[in-house]
Amino acid sequence: MTVTYVIEGSAVTGLERFWDLIGEAVNGPGGYFGRNLDAFADCLGGGFGTPADGSYVIEWRDHEASARALGHEETARRLEGLLGRAHPTNRARVERELAEARAGRGPTLFDQLAGIIEDRAGPGTLLLR
Repeated sequence: MTVTYVIEGSAVTGLERFWDLIGEAVNGPGGYFGRNLDAFADCLGGGFGTPADGSYVIEWRDHEASARALGHEETARRLEGLLGRAHPTNRARVERELAEARAGRGPTLFDQLAGIIEDRAGPGTLLLR
């Protein structure tokens, strides 16, 4: 049986709120489901609330609202936070990505999150409504 987890996209106001909502969708109130892109990808593999056999769907309702909230501005905000902690070998890459986000170009957090779901959870797992 396939389990469906619902993200109410109109409630996504930024990345921190997305983490709250996906945690609650999968694991109930106060639930955890990763709070960074790597942890999120790991959680999608099963064993952190999702079925280990991958028999689940993430239905992202009103995803357009989430795409706006997780757009270039929020992407730049995240990258600004990462820049101070970036390993010296990664600093130039983060600076380039930050410049692109500030210019309104390149992938957004919404693009990255949707891509992680499709890559890690498998094709057909993400339903954008």
